[in-house]
Amino acid sequence: MAEESITTTTLATSENQPSSGLTPPQESNSTHQVLATETETLEQATETNPPETAVTAAAQPEVTPEEHHPPKVTETQTASTEKKETSQKEEASEEDRRIPQNLGSFKEESSKLSDLSHSEKKSLDELKHLVRDALDNHQFGSVPKPEDGSNAPEEVTIWGVPLLKDDRSDVVLLKFLRARDFKVKDSLAMLKNTVKWRREFKIDELVDEDLVDDLDKVVFMHGHDREGHPVCYNVYGEFQNKELYNKTFSDEEKRKHFLRTRIQFLERSIRKLDFSSGGVSTIFQINDMKNSPGLGKKELRSATKQAVQLLQDNYPEFVFKQAFINVPWWYLVFYTLIGPFMTPRSKSKLVFAGPSRSAETLFKYISPEQVPVQYGGLSVDPCDCNPDFSLEDPASEVIVKPGTKQTVEIIIYEKCEIVWEIRVIGWEVRYKAEFVPEEKDAYTVVVQKPRKMKPFDEPVLTQSFKVNELGKVLLTVDNPTSKKKKLVYRFNVKPL
Repeated sequence: MAEESITTTTLATSENQPSSGLTPPQESNSTHQVLATETETLEQATETNPPETAVTAAAQPEVTPEEHHPPKVTETQTASTEKKETSQKEEASEEDRRIPQNLGSFKEESSKLSDLSHSEKKSLDELKHLVRDALDNHQFGSVPKPEDGSNAPEEVTIWGVPLLKDDRSDVVLLKFLRARDFKVKDSLAMLKNTVKWRREFKIDELVDEDLVDDLDKVVFMHGHDREGHPVCYNVYGEFQNKELYNKTFSDEEKRKHFLRTRIQFLERSIRKLDFSSGGVSTIFQINDMKNSPGLGKKELRSATKQAVQLLQDNYPEFVFKQAFINVPWWYLVFYTLIGPFMTPRSKSKLVFAGPSRSAETLFKYISPEQVPVQYGGLSVDPCDCNPDFSLEDPASEVIVKPGTKQTVEIIIYEKCEIVWEIRVIGWEVRYKAEFVPEEKDAYTVVVQKPRKMKPFDEPVLTQSFKVNELGKVLLTVDNPTSKKKKLVYRFNVKPL
């Protein structure tokens, strides 16, 4: 008989996400075997709220330590025991299908010199030569040319990188070249204009200023994508708050302050990037359009237009991708109109997803443990105090097909306390959890009775189980709907 203690908690949706400079997660080495299978067991599903402890008889085959294998995931399918239901989200997703998810393929250009073509290397060498001449003749205007006739060259630093000092300078210059299709003179002109604007805007002083704003929920950095790009979230729906909107855009002075805070945020984020050859020097931008004020707010439209123009002129090639999620119908009309005027390269960086496909789309680029809870992932604000998991703890994804049942089987090889997080995007499934001892004629312990999870139930369930004998934890999800579901889970083990 297992000696156990059961704890269940719920992770609330995080609303305030901080900046994060964490590195991408690494695969963990576990001494526990995970099997994702779909069982054929028929159970009488009953709805319940908090998990309770119950005991049912179960005989399990004996497993010796010699039979243990490395962690492995397998999947099989069986029919759901529940009657198929039609999801409201399935009906709503019809509109999502009208939204183009991707306007073209895009592969980020390499920042390694060895990967450049002959013509690209030639353009880079030409630009470096012109930049050297400009520095020698003080053409950037950062400091006056010495009156004594000395030949001390001008020193220019941009985003913390001195021009023409090392390979980081090459990465910076490549951004200007790519922004101007490797036209050397145009690239030099853009670089000079950017240096001039930075001097006039006093960027270096701005970075260290202590600016006060209430936009932590509007723009924030959180985690990395699957390729290591830091991810920036822009939540336009926050501007539905009239007090926040007026505080940010009601007059010209406030709009200037808004622009300065956004430039400061961007500068600080860029300076955390890796400008070395082959490093990650671009950002994944996510734009949440849920409850967005749209194009009707002239103050927001004016401020956004000004900010976009500054970014285009002075921050070339810093966006890896632009993902628009929770896209409303009017965005389809908007992009249908402007699409013909966009370059194929610009189009290829854009990704769109309606409300029912937003989480699925994000998971294509970002691992679930790196995605905030409110966007379908498992990651919470560290201030919300989740002592059991962090961004470094990888999550697993499993597709639960329509009308099937999926069981995640975690085999325990030592006495321990196991903690797991589990969620199904949009729920509308039945979920149960149980512990099956390895010993023959032992009893199965019900950690969570079958519970019907509704779309607006808590997004993530966190449960723990303490055992003093070998066995396995079974997490079962029964999908009675006619739509596939995304199951996301992870677990940690604390030896006793």
